[in-house]
Amino acid sequence: MYIPPAFREDDPAILLQLMRDTRLSTLVTATAAGPIGTPLPLFFDPDEGEHGTLYGHLARANPQWQAEPIGDAMAIFMGADAYVSPSWYAAKQEHHKVVPTWNYEAVHAYGPVEFFEDPARLLDAVTRLTNLHEGAMATPWQVDDAPPAFVQAQLRGIVGVRLAIRRLEGKRKLSQNRSAADRVGVARALADSPDPVDRRIASLIPLDSIR
Repeated sequence: MYIPPAFREDDPAILLQLMRDTRLSTLVTATAAGPIGTPLPLFFDPDEGEHGTLYGHLARANPQWQAEPIGDAMAIFMGADAYVSPSWYAAKQEHHKVVPTWNYEAVHAYGPVEFFEDPARLLDAVTRLTNLHEGAMATPWQVDDAPPAFVQAQLRGIVGVRLAIRRLEGKRKLSQNRSAADRVGVARALADSPDPVDRRIASLIPLDSIR
């Protein structure tokens, strides 16, 4: 991922929180036939490995798990994003030398990928992923709410994914390269947007140095 210095994010706490907040990531592997990507919900285990480990599962019919990966796999976690209009910049009124851009947050996690079929490991991964997303429900659904034979049958239709993280790259492009006045203009415009994701980006634009 191309990361200019102004947008680089190296704080592990920020990177891991962004990964946790991203409900659907994309698993990408390089293969002899070309790259393959699959949108997947993944959960992060911080206690496994030097940089933590990602787990998930994909459909057994998905050819990605059967294609031998070349090198490390990559999991892409996209955070909030927003279009930035040049009309929001104070600089537009000064010289008009402005163009549109996009603000966003992203984390790329790299490491060797393992696809597994062991029923016990699959059940553990499915249970942990389910508990993660059901935790906020008023009445959380649990895997053992379903009949055991049904659960085992469902497990035969999936393959587990394990990615031991070797390296993390983080990018938070939040108008840090613009003047104080331009950042204020972008933050105000996005804060007034009806889109909650736009408003999320507005709250992240660094204004602490602006008086």
